[in-house]
Amino acid sequence: MSTGASDERKAELAESLAEIRSRVASASSGAPTLVAVSKYKPASDIQACFEQGQLDFGENYVQELVDKAKELSQDIRWHFIGTLQSNKAKTLAAIPNLYSIHTLTSMKTATLLNNALPSERKHPLNVLLQINTSGEDSKSGLSPLLSKDDNDNDLVKLAKHIVTSCPQLRLDGLMTIGALEQSLSDDENADFVTLTTTRDLLELQLQEDGFLSERRLLLSMGMSSDFEAALKAGSNIVRVGTGIFGARATKQ
Repeated sequence: MSTGASDERKAELAESLAEIRSRVASASSGAPTLVAVSKYKPASDIQACFEQGQLDFGENYVQELVDKAKELSQDIRWHFIGTLQSNKAKTLAAIPNLYSIHTLTSMKTATLLNNALPSERKHPLNVLLQINTSGEDSKSGLSPLLSKDDNDNDLVKLAKHIVTSCPQLRLDGLMTIGALEQSLSDDENADFVTLTTTRDLLELQLQEDGFLSERRLLLSMGMSSDFEAALKAGSNIVRVGTGIFGARATKQ
């Protein structure tokens, strides 16, 4: 085990976490999930937040997540939020308390994950499908839906594949990273609108085809700079890193 955080660092993290939680509560009428994005941060920081009751943590790199999961409590709910390569599916699937993957984009990777997950898992692994709402070449993700009748869209094909052929996976919702500057107005963000519209269209199609009950698909959108706007736009999951942990060092 690494040495724990200093008392000063624990107090700093407790204060930042409490502030973010307060802002999340003020911006939302529901009970959204706050994922503390802990990439590049030491296990001692995560432990300090865990001791404050924070259960959900997000990591961008597979090996970093593997190492931290081995060191920290099995009660932590790990969210993988980085680019997911199919050759890493088996490694991720072996993490017993992996709770959710936010960045699924292919049937191949879905199948590999489903087949690699241990049969003794108590619950299916939650997966969210990443949507490239801004259309930027630098961003990963599937194209958004324009119509509920768009059967040829890769998003629809992947969603149906998970529901019909991947019993170890649970289709939980959609995720976007979005562009930094995508505001339609002071109160509306184009990426958030696109993701919400895509979710609604996908739900309609899945329900009409008998693949989805009345439960809503969740939206994972909003980070440190815009999570309050995302919550007001209907986000169910926000991913906050620097707002809790402070600035990150560059990966060496």
